[in-house]
Amino acid sequence: MTSPAKAEGSRPSLALDPELEPNPEPAKSQELVGRSPGQLMWIRFKRDRAGVVSACIVVFFFAIGVLAPVISKLYGNDPYTVFADERPELFDSAGVPLQPNGGISGEFWFGLEPGNGYDVFTKLLYGIRNSLGISIAVTIATVLTGVLLGVMAGYLGGKADFVISRIVDFLLAFPAQLFFIASMPVVVSLFVDPRDETPVYVRVVALIAVQWFLGWMSLARILRGTTLSLAGREFIEAAKVSGASPWRIIRKEILPNVVTPILVQSTYMLPAFVTAEAGLSFLGVGIVEPTPDWGQMFSKASTELVMQNDITYMFFPGISMIIFIVAFNLLGDSVRDAFDPKTAR
Repeated sequence: MTSPAKAEGSRPSLALDPELEPNPEPAKSQELVGRSPGQLMWIRFKRDRAGVVSACIVVFFFAIGVLAPVISKLYGNDPYTVFADERPELFDSAGVPLQPNGGISGEFWFGLEPGNGYDVFTKLLYGIRNSLGISIAVTIATVLTGVLLGVMAGYLGGKADFVISRIVDFLLAFPAQLFFIASMPVVVSLFVDPRDETPVYVRVVALIAVQWFLGWMSLARILRGTTLSLAGREFIEAAKVSGASPWRIIRKEILPNVVTPILVQSTYMLPAFVTAEAGLSFLGVGIVEPTPDWGQMFSKASTELVMQNDITYMFFPGISMIIFIVAFNLLGDSVRDAFDPKTAR
């Protein structure tokens, strides 16, 4: 008779067979890595081909503006040389380039401007640089003002909300374009005697100030509504109970939650300011010659001399502005969709 111990010992041991030995550690499931809202936005944005292409075009225009002096130096011309005086053999008696299409050649890629004979290519480069520089400054000023007043009105409420809201309503009643045209000479005259020549920096400051004055209200109204919806949330109440100051609550709790409308509105505001600045220069109350400007080129192209003798002159600033404005608007749509995927175009 076999003893239980012997019988037990005669059984094959599972621990000795590596194939039958159970795995003491279960297979690890794939770990889920959490992503921040910014990472999710970036992933959604990269999937939008129109947004990526638009962003590349916008970056290209900004790169042109920043590198305009370098490109001009490599190109060999600048936007201030009056070729009608330097090289009169290139023009007829009326100041029109003798070669067809405005004198486009290997030396002058976009031709020469009828009249003074400025190089169109470098004038366009510096025009983009100046117009974008002014528009960026206006956008920064309006965003800062809109964020400050909009968030203050929404969070503080009471008298602060009433005063800021009435100021917004009052300024929104102004016809913006007419105000820009009428106020530019007044603002310039505050700094310079009308009998003296106005420096370029005075015109730039006036352009920024006039557009800023009527540019921040829409963003302030949007942020006021967003802040009002956030003010009653639990995390804001918890911050109040913990003794946090209003400034700390605005800075740490509210501002991070209003980044989305700020970014989206900024992408719509900048191209609007570009067209507004170009319109003022076109009407003669913005940047004037010899300082290059996008709108100034449109103004020059509308003159009888250019319209009759060089129809290609309007092509370069016109096409470039259309491409930039359309690309920036598409970029704004893509940014909005990336932040809020439920939004349908």
